Amino acid sequence: MGRIINPESAGKERTRLTRTVLLAVRELMKQTDINAKTRDLAAYICEALQEIHNTIDVSVSAWEKRGYWVKADRFRMEWLWTGQFAERLRQAVLQEDWGTVAQITAQTAARLASVKLPARPQVGEPWAGAWKRLQASHSVKG
Repeated sequence: MGRIINPESAGKERTRLTRTVLLAVRELMKQTDINAKTRDLAAYICEALQEIHNTIDVSVSAWEKRGYWVKADRFRMEWLWTGQFAERLRQAVLQEDWGTVAQITAQTAARLASVKLPARPQVGEPWAGAWKRLQASHSVKG
């Protein structure tokens, strides 16, 4: 028996992540100095962009099975930036290059400008501890 893929769950996860990324970008833009929260926010944005990138293949596999190659390719191209931004942001955060972090988060906000946020987002602070997770994953890879 083959793998069961539910592309709807990947879409819901992507929607949830885009909303939390947008909230984190807004919160990061409010920061006036570099502190633990700033690092957590930047690391979370990086982490979430990578997770969004990871949902792409799951979503398009159902279309490809049906032969909708153009639709699948358009979707991949539409979301290609997430993986690129995640990698660039990861490097910038780990090197504490805050100018590059600001540039990439501004570009991320522009890409997600069409995302609608609920009037009262109830996501809490998903970015808590993201800096430590990023450092830990870097030390494992590095």
